[in-house]
Amino acid sequence: MNYIYETMYILRSDLGDELTDQAIEKYQSLLREQGAQDVETQHRGRRRLAYEIQKQREGVYIQMNYKAPGEAVAILERAMRLSDEVIRYLTTKHEVPAAEVEEAIATEV
Repeated sequence: MNYIYETMYILRSDLGDELTDQAIEKYQSLLREQGAQDVETQHRGRRRLAYEIQKQREGVYIQMNYKAPGEAVAILERAMRLSDEVIRYLTTKHEVPAAEVEEAIATEV
């Protein structure tokens, strides 16, 4: 069953604009390869962190909303955990409202 996920992650601020865009594209393509749908990305910009993380005081905030199976999220989080460019990440899961499920079933029939 697909759920709606929201992943917020923070990239190192010392990456240039080009490397930041490459990192964003890398995670978007990773999700699409794993079967994610409706991938929406919002670039929240550079912000000061509340406390120092990995000797970083600022970070570039990125938010992604998407529908995907749970395995895709596990693969995405593993890639972020192993990456040097991601300081922190958090994924939340939202259930698809029953009305949307009924509409999807009706359109498939």
